Amino acid sequence: MERYGSDTEGDEQERPLLHRRHEDKVQRAPVCCSARYGLALLSSFGFFVVYSLRVNLSVAMVDMLNTTHSSSSNHSGSVCPAHASPAQPKHNHTASVYNWDSETQGWILGSFFYGYILTQIPGGYLAGRFGPKWLLGFGILGTVIFTLLTPVAADLGASYLIAVRALEGVGEGVTFPAMYTMWASWAPPMERSRLLTISYIGAQLGTVISLPLSGQICFYLDWTYVFYVFGAVGLVWFVLWVFLVFDSPNTHPRISERERLYITTSLKSELSTSAGYIPWRAIVTSTPLWAIVVAHFSYNWTFYTLLTLLPTYMKNVLGFSIQQNGMLSALPYMGCAVFAVLSGQLADYLRETCLCPTVRVRKSFSIVGMIGPAVFLVAAGYTGCNYTLALSFLTISSSLGGVSASGFNINHLDIAPSYAGILLGITNTFATIPGMVGPVIAGALTRNGTIEEWQTVFYIAAAINLFGAVVYTLFGRGTVQPWAVHTSYTHGD
Repeated sequence: MERYGSDTEGDEQERPLLHRRHEDKVQRAPVCCSARYGLALLSSFGFFVVYSLRVNLSVAMVDMLNTTHSSSSNHSGSVCPAHASPAQPKHNHTASVYNWDSETQGWILGSFFYGYILTQIPGGYLAGRFGPKWLLGFGILGTVIFTLLTPVAADLGASYLIAVRALEGVGEGVTFPAMYTMWASWAPPMERSRLLTISYIGAQLGTVISLPLSGQICFYLDWTYVFYVFGAVGLVWFVLWVFLVFDSPNTHPRISERERLYITTSLKSELSTSAGYIPWRAIVTSTPLWAIVVAHFSYNWTFYTLLTLLPTYMKNVLGFSIQQNGMLSALPYMGCAVFAVLSGQLADYLRETCLCPTVRVRKSFSIVGMIGPAVFLVAAGYTGCNYTLALSFLTISSSLGGVSASGFNINHLDIAPSYAGILLGITNTFATIPGMVGPVIAGALTRNGTIEEWQTVFYIAAAINLFGAVVYTLFGRGTVQPWAVHTSYTHGD
């Protein structure tokens, strides 16, 4: 058994130094033109596609609704004075519009996650069994195909649109577990935070770019083109993924021998040699894993609430038009993307150069990335119609959330790199629940669209975030767990 299984403070303090000495035995491979950073960039493009397909409906939904019908509800227009916007071209009204109430909208926006939750754990298992490349590639391709069918489904009825969105979720559900499985074979321990934050910044960029671009597409064309444009981008990514990505350094035909040796040698002491065996009992009873589960669930409650409902909040409360909506809704995620990358650089610097224990780095970044967003989210609810202050607080809240990218978010690879895909599948299964119920609950709580109703939504999200930060701080760990590095197992382990 490896010494890395210990959770004592002494072993934890030794671990970064042990890794650094171990990696220095093999000459470090350069970053420029390397296969591992090429993978980071292409996987970032993949997550750009994933999140573009996930969030574009949030903006398109504003333009898909029959505003004449909706004005007969308890309130009309926005709570705050509407902002001036350019006159809409007449051809903007050629697409169909629908008479969906707020509850139906909530079910449509949340339906994606009903499919998404089904393939989290299977995605981690299948990626480990058959390889992550094709699983991730075909998962996103399936989502692309159903995205292209979205306008047809909407015309057939809300129930058909809900079904199509759920099928999109089934395809996307394998992406994160498969990518974690791939990084277990590709990311040297001391470059883990850097590589993963580069990889997953694509998710934030997908949000940042797709929100304003979707608004522009809705304004100048119509909402159906939102799904056609991003679907086409997804097809381009799939072609690049097929020809340029490989499951591991040992199967990559164009990687340099120096880089291959650097990666495989640095990971040698962390990966289990018991191929094909999964210690399910140890996994599901692991306290450090459940600490990540709680943190992931809590963080995602706030993240998905904003992701799916921020465009609606911008229109119904702050009074921004469809064209302005996408642009301004993207600001919080732009800040999140910047902070995520910076936190990855800082986290690896603290672990490698300053020799900070991994567990201390993960917990510190998680506290900042969860409590900070909670405070500013609540504050945003008390800004009234001060648009500048409201947007500033929402942007700061989301930006600080990006810091957690180097906290609990990649802790799976610290405690069990051999089973990182399965662990991510487990935590993301629970973390998907907020995406399923959050929009429905928020929609039910904001029937009248008042500021007081939105304050309640923000308070709930902040309280859940705070709870998750406390649990992770108490029970999170940063070392490889004993069950993750066994070279052999007895029956019943």
